[in-house]
Amino acid sequence: MRHGKKNNHLSRQTGHRKAMLANMACSLIEHKRINTTVAKAKALKQFIEPLVTKSKEDTTHNRRICFSYLRDKYAVTELFREVAAKVGDRPGGYTRIIKLGNRLGDNADMAMIELVDFNTLYNGGKKEVKKTTRRGRAKKTESTSSEAPATETSENTEATE
Repeated sequence: MRHGKKNNHLSRQTGHRKAMLANMACSLIEHKRINTTVAKAKALKQFIEPLVTKSKEDTTHNRRICFSYLRDKYAVTELFREVAAKVGDRPGGYTRIIKLGNRLGDNADMAMIELVDFNTLYNGGKKEVKKTTRRGRAKKTESTSSEAPATETSENTEATE
């Protein structure tokens, strides 16, 4: 049974897996998108999303926590400057996984993982505007709709005079 086993071991020992995820996370922060297998992309998503959440609040403690995971001073600086500035108002879901098909050599499922806010094709180069909710809006009555043409005709008669 696999009760409570959340992380994928990726057929690696603990030290190798942590080093690999740290290197992939540094590459993702630097290049904003990388190609890898689907399993590694899903593991990387679980690894990097909490780090991006920590980067939204720039404190020494959060920088040291991120450095303990990434082990790369340049990646931590990039994460807290550029990435945190773009995702400041996003509540979560900082990465996107797009499946690419199978690799030629061993037929492994390949995917591209990218930081969502850095893709200008899907965002159209601008931020999405959140639509307002439509609950509780007053419905038009017949009296208001009949008054509107009356004011328009009175304006038209004043213009002709």
